[in-house]
Amino acid sequence: MAAAVVAVAIVLVVRRESPVEPVAQDRPGPVLLVPGYGGSTASLQVLADALSAQGRDARIVRPRGSGTQDLRDQAAGLRDEVEAALAETGAPSVDLVGYSAGGVVVRVYVAELGGGSHVRRAVTLASPQHGTDLASLAGSLGDTVCPEACQQLDPDSDLLRRLNAEDETPAGPAWVALWTEDDATVVPPDSGSLDGALDLSLQDLCPGLVVGHPDVPRSPAVIAIVEAVLGTDEPTQPDSSVCGAG
Repeated sequence: MAAAVVAVAIVLVVRRESPVEPVAQDRPGPVLLVPGYGGSTASLQVLADALSAQGRDARIVRPRGSGTQDLRDQAAGLRDEVEAALAETGAPSVDLVGYSAGGVVVRVYVAELGGGSHVRRAVTLASPQHGTDLASLAGSLGDTVCPEACQQLDPDSDLLRRLNAEDETPAGPAWVALWTEDDATVVPPDSGSLDGALDLSLQDLCPGLVVGHPDVPRSPAVIAIVEAVLGTDEPTQPDSSVCGAG
């Protein structure tokens, strides 16, 4: 117990003492799309193609490992991908779009691994930022059913308590959190909300629109919203025209 307290204290000291140099908001670089639990990239391909068609350099992050391992290890992998993209392109920054657990990975990277000085926009899509009750249920069935990343998505996990103890949107990027009230994977759905972000409920924008968790990154309305908030202007709530995208 004492060792865990010391570890958390060290992390908090590092977070306070690590300087953040926010990047220019009017100079977009590559967009890195971070997959969710299990690491499947297929669900992000539609969004990547749409962003590419808009002229953006959109890249899906290929997970190292199973995609069910420690989310901090996944964040370290994301750090490596960001550094590689910046070195390859010479861009001043990247934009990150994290889907589902990928949004938590994005937040770990920015909060603990220096991402605040490299990320212009951080967009999370249906991410269990405050956990999901399904992880609690799975965790009661043992490690085989609920590997480490699953356990870290329990609302009462050490990782989420640490991330949510201070500023939920760490310094550096402009944050956008989009979630859907129809989510049956992130339970409750508003776990996808983030204090300090441009916080968007899909149904507040588009009443009557039904989008479940698996369809979030390929929904035309969501794609239109992501395209809008990744522009050069400060992210603002889009108008209802995004609801008719398709």
